[in-house]
Amino acid sequence: MEVLRKIKGRGAVNAPAGRFEKTTTAQFDDGWDGDDDDAVASSPETVIRFDRAKTVLSRTDSPDIPHKVSANPYRGCEHGCVYCFARPSHAYLGLSPGLDFETRIFAKHDAPELLRRELSRRGYIPQTLALGINTDSYQPAERKLRITRGMLEVLAECRHPLSLITKSALIERDLDILAEMASARLAEVAVSLTSLDAALTRKLEPRAASPQRRLKIIRNLSDAGVPVTVMMAPVIPAVTDGEIESLLAAAAEAGAAGAGYVVLRLPHELKEVFAGWLREHLPLRAEKVMAQVRALHGGKDYNPEFFARHRGKGALADLIAARFARAKRRCGLERRLKNPLRCDLFRPPPRVAGQGDLFAAPGGLQFAAGA
Repeated sequence: MEVLRKIKGRGAVNAPAGRFEKTTTAQFDDGWDGDDDDAVASSPETVIRFDRAKTVLSRTDSPDIPHKVSANPYRGCEHGCVYCFARPSHAYLGLSPGLDFETRIFAKHDAPELLRRELSRRGYIPQTLALGINTDSYQPAERKLRITRGMLEVLAECRHPLSLITKSALIERDLDILAEMASARLAEVAVSLTSLDAALTRKLEPRAASPQRRLKIIRNLSDAGVPVTVMMAPVIPAVTDGEIESLLAAAAEAGAAGAGYVVLRLPHELKEVFAGWLREHLPLRAEKVMAQVRALHGGKDYNPEFFARHRGKGALADLIAARFARAKRRCGLERRLKNPLRCDLFRPPPRVAGQGDLFAAPGGLQFAAGA
């Protein structure tokens, strides 16, 4: 029998082995834990480790991704969003995409210096850099590490265009940089807002900002002159899809200028993580939710086909698309930047003669060894 336990402050209720592991372990109920179905396990501590990357820029030629260059200061994310498509990436580290993803965080604390080095290379051609596409650049560790802040300082110095997505109020710390960049059409922000139901988001995204706080983030960014798009990501059928209209209306009232969405996708181990969460938190709806997820993806838990992976296919996908488009029009969220972010203002940083000490821990923080 599978053992599932709510874990205080965590999204995943299980820790499935990564797909590259040769051996796996399975929990079972031997009766010694009693019959308390509402038992809440104690939360494992978060461990932050160094991630000594050789490069901080990632490039993609995927036709359904608008930005071709991205950077992620962190691997893993303490926000614990149970639906996060990046969870399976922890399997490359020999860790579980379940609990390990949200408790074993890898910080690229030398990212600002690596970014400076890459922007200074001869022949570098600037294009909008997407920051925090896989995992949130403003997760809790950023408060002390200030890696994202350091990267923004480099981008601002070089007048490099930036697109950023987050669900954290910590972004407001960097409004001084973002507002100045936005005034020169060098920055835009997307705020991820999954649901307006605070009780639900505490289970879906246990360490992320509340829905009302995210609406305030949109307002504060907009008031500072930073263009903001609200991203309903993901739309979860039979869980959050009923909120499309109300969520877009609330975002528009808060000052958002545009809106986008992706439907829930469950690549690799994420299916097991999300299905476990459903059985624990929404047991009476679990089968219906998974049936509708498969309806979006051609009868499968996940369809990796370009474009279809983000929007789905079929009648349900068409209905979600139509509702979203109609709600955008009604709320005035079809506005776009009058002009795209500017690349012509870029000025490369001066080339540094010496490498310097890239791997000294900032702020006197202590990290676990390894990685």
